[in-house]
Amino acid sequence: MLFVQAALAAIFSAPLTPLLGSAVFLMSYARPLKFWERDYNTKRVDHSNTRLATQLDRNPGADDNNLNSIFYEHLTRSLQQTLCGDLLLGRWGNYAAGDCFILASDYLNALVHLIEIGNGLVTFQLRGLEFRGTYCQQREVEAITEGVEEDEGCCCCEPGHLPHVLSFNAAFGQRWLAWEVAATKYVLEGYSISDNNAASMLQVYDLRKVLITYYVKSIIYYVTRSPKLEDWLRHEGIREGLRGAVAPGYVDTDPTFNPNIDEDYDARAAGLTLPAFRHAHLAWIQHCAAQCPTPVDKEWDSPLVTLCFGLCVLGRRALGTASHSMSASLEPFLYGLHALFKGDFRITSPRDEWVFADMDLLHRVVAPGVRMALKLHQDHFTSPDEYEDPAVLYEAIAGHEQRLVISHEGDPAWRGAILANAPALLALRHVLDDAADEYKVVTLHRRHLGFRVIKVNRECVRGLWAGQQQELVFLRNRNPERGSIQNAKQALRNMVNSSCDQPVGYPIYVSPLTTSYAGPHAQLRRLAGPPPSPRAIANCLLRTWHRLQKGCGAGCNSGGNIEDSDCGGGSGASNPHDPPSTTGQPQPGQI
Repeated sequence: MLFVQAALAAIFSAPLTPLLGSAVFLMSYARPLKFWERDYNTKRVDHSNTRLATQLDRNPGADDNNLNSIFYEHLTRSLQQTLCGDLLLGRWGNYAAGDCFILASDYLNALVHLIEIGNGLVTFQLRGLEFRGTYCQQREVEAITEGVEEDEGCCCCEPGHLPHVLSFNAAFGQRWLAWEVAATKYVLEGYSISDNNAASMLQVYDLRKVLITYYVKSIIYYVTRSPKLEDWLRHEGIREGLRGAVAPGYVDTDPTFNPNIDEDYDARAAGLTLPAFRHAHLAWIQHCAAQCPTPVDKEWDSPLVTLCFGLCVLGRRALGTASHSMSASLEPFLYGLHALFKGDFRITSPRDEWVFADMDLLHRVVAPGVRMALKLHQDHFTSPDEYEDPAVLYEAIAGHEQRLVISHEGDPAWRGAILANAPALLALRHVLDDAADEYKVVTLHRRHLGFRVIKVNRECVRGLWAGQQQELVFLRNRNPERGSIQNAKQALRNMVNSSCDQPVGYPIYVSPLTTSYAGPHAQLRRLAGPPPSPRAIANCLLRTWHRLQKGCGAGCNSGGNIEDSDCGGGSGASNPHDPPSTTGQPQPGQI
């Protein structure tokens, strides 16, 4: 009965559908070869499509799937540049319109559906799966990546196998799979992702003190590097707001300041004072001021030192306000740090209202200061004593500012930097996982990633997707642990089903229909030359004509008989018995 159904299915293009995910197959309804390739695009939640109040209070998009979808978008852009050329070069094996491939790596797993194939172009759609996949997905990824060359079994014994030949058990096991490995080492340009738990990095007071110290030094760096420094030093509103800080006996006794984490805390005055600030940071201020393109007063009683003191106090008070004045505890401290990292500065103290004279003091000094402090704090674990030298610290900050993009993941600048192939990026990620707040320091480095290319039987994909659609839509089986989506290594059932459109599947990213052209592929262009065009053909004919003219001209002027006859300059071959010609060159004995 199964063979009869298979024959009818082949005739009417009606795929066999597994009954509720079991081993019983029934013929489904006829459908066209091209299927489900609608122009679909995943909407990523970021600051460009959410309200400001929602960004500040609810932290939208705080889940790994939404934040990680950008990496599949970047992978789609990389495939757009190389897919058509790689298919023509045979790196994906045999292919046809409607074929489905799976790209598998350590954390990126995506299904690539070839929609249409033309002359020098391929239209495809990419469906990205979860980074932290389910147990079933992990088992199928292991089945893809495991090496079958090590299997030496034959039935119930292990006699081994010939060189470069699979054993009997391995060959039999590979033969009945609905997929095959098309390429074991396929290289694409992408990002390597590393995330560190921020709670473990800031658990003890000493590590928080290091972060606050780098925070203060970063603020001083950005103050001295700003092109508006001279305007700030002359601004009457700023000078009036900082007048109280230079008064004798001034102490800022805000409860957010802590002697355990503030290096310039004055224990005798029980707060922050300008003399204690000078004692701790005057050398760094003078070193940064010495690098300014225009000379600036950098003495201990200069307006520059007072401005740096006011901004550093403001920045730490903003951190305490975001931490609800409980910066001594870890969870509120991380919450406040993340709020400042994404740019949520809430100025509540009347002592800090002078900063509203120029909002660039917040946007160009304090905000990048807290982001740079996080990077310097990460460097502290690899080289704790390296940044004690002001010159080394200054060069490190300048280098990070040029090579590294530090931004919140909800900022559109983060997405733009990834799609622009920025070499390195850093962000502080806040994720709600099982009603628990997790903070991670995410670091990205652009490099070449290795993938395995798996070709999946297209009829298997069609059947599994159709079966899931019938089960969810018509049979109303919405159990997330239903048996029809559990792992089946022979068909990669879980990966195929999860790549279908929602609500049938649950991909974290589905690309729009994307077309890849053979022209941008560098290796194919070197092998086959540029694509033919009327201008290229005309240039080729023109170069050929110039070479012919040059060759004929050289032959006519060479003076040889053969060349002369070829060019029409002689009457034929000369008779060896004829006397030598007296014209032209002189005969022997003549002068």
